[in-house]
Amino acid sequence: MAVLDETTWTASQDAHHARVDEWITPHLERARKGEAHPVHDFLFTYYSQRPAQLRRWHPGHGVALRGDPPHGHWSGYRTGPDGVAVDPVVVDDRATLINNTTRVLSAVAARRAQFGCFGMHEWAMVYRSGPTDIRHTSWPLRLSSTDLADVVDSTPLRCTHYDAFRFFTPPARGRNVVQLSRDSMPEHEQGGCLHTNMDLYKVAYKLTPLLPAELVADCFALARQIRELDMRASPYDLSALGYAAVPVETPAGRAEYVAAQQAFAASAAALRGRLLAVLEPLAARLQPDCTSRARA
Repeated sequence: MAVLDETTWTASQDAHHARVDEWITPHLERARKGEAHPVHDFLFTYYSQRPAQLRRWHPGHGVALRGDPPHGHWSGYRTGPDGVAVDPVVVDDRATLINNTTRVLSAVAARRAQFGCFGMHEWAMVYRSGPTDIRHTSWPLRLSSTDLADVVDSTPLRCTHYDAFRFFTPPARGRNVVQLSRDSMPEHEQGGCLHTNMDLYKVAYKLTPLLPAELVADCFALARQIRELDMRASPYDLSALGYAAVPVETPAGRAEYVAAQQAFAASAAALRGRLLAVLEPLAARLQPDCTSRARA
């Protein structure tokens, strides 16, 4: 058990608040005004973690806080001889989540990343759809519906992420090289996918309070950066927001996309490793052969 004195943990908590406030304050202000941002609001609307939950600082499993931290009154914590710390019962209560998450993260880490989708998932979501069926109706498309369909028709759809695939239009869904399902997600998730790497944030916050808040925030920060590329490579025109398009309908745009995709994959691999560094010891304690089976 690592023990932090009040001065140390308060400094960490303050730094976390200052970092996260730069993300959540503009979001809350837009919400108050009834405005929406197609890039920066996505992580607060698509994912279930609320801004206030992201702002809470957690030391993570195995760390005790001296002094009078608010954690003593939070769910999942208890006060012991070393101070306030995550209650060990949380590990047992999350056993299934810990074991399943460890297996999936290990499988993705071991699987070869793929970089041939060229961000076509957003295009497939509006492929041969009517004007009222477009997801982001407040923003114009960069191409006509005919030209957009021509791009999709000339590009193999290689989506490996079910939670993107499920939003494809029916004509696009049949064009994907693999027919994905919720049950088959662990078989297809791979580290080159933007959405798989964005979902590290979901993985992290679902494991709260076992993970340190700094790791959850690092996953959020990467997801936020990835979302920018995701929408810049989409068929939407977001130039009014200052986002230059990554024209994946052209060879130059595809090369730009792949280069950014590879950089994000490397960053996500590092985060995945940090997540596993926390989860694997817990999984091994819950089920001694969990880690070895996950890597098999």
